[in-house]
Amino acid sequence: MQVTVGRIGKPHGIRGEVTIEVRTDEPELRFAPGTTLRRENGSDLIVSSFHWHSGRLLLKFLGIDTRNDAEELRNSILIVDRPDAEVPTQSGEYYDSNLKGCEVQTLSGEEVGIVTEVLHLPSQEMLVVVKDSAEFLIPFVESIVPTIDIDKKLIVIDPPEGLLAQDAPSEY
Repeated sequence: MQVTVGRIGKPHGIRGEVTIEVRTDEPELRFAPGTTLRRENGSDLIVSSFHWHSGRLLLKFLGIDTRNDAEELRNSILIVDRPDAEVPTQSGEYYDSNLKGCEVQTLSGEEVGIVTEVLHLPSQEMLVVVKDSAEFLIPFVESIVPTIDIDKKLIVIDPPEGLLAQDAPSEY
């Protein structure tokens, strides 16, 4: 599976370093020296070094040695190939792609549906769960989603009353 991990910004200095707009929760893993990153146009870049400077990630790529070389990379989207079965290194974190397609059921075993999307809202993440023509938004918090088994593609929820109600109130 291909995932976007960043966008190249402006050059930094005269030796070919570039700023990176990070689009991953694991920059130390995704931008480690020796890592091959694919540009959206299909060309590959190999990271030779990375470091943080004033809150910005700076990367240096093999063969990119001047400011002009770096300028040619500006606005490139960076992509990595990630195995579908890979999970984040920190316990309790999941990639969206690992959650999509999981069956969702309640603690009592009642089938709720299948995760079709993960919404990243300002206040929290929500699982979009669909069954037939019904769609449910499940807050992705431990009190409501106590069990996730990626290997079995199963998520068990403990929904508060009304969360799975399909009928909207007719009065406002």
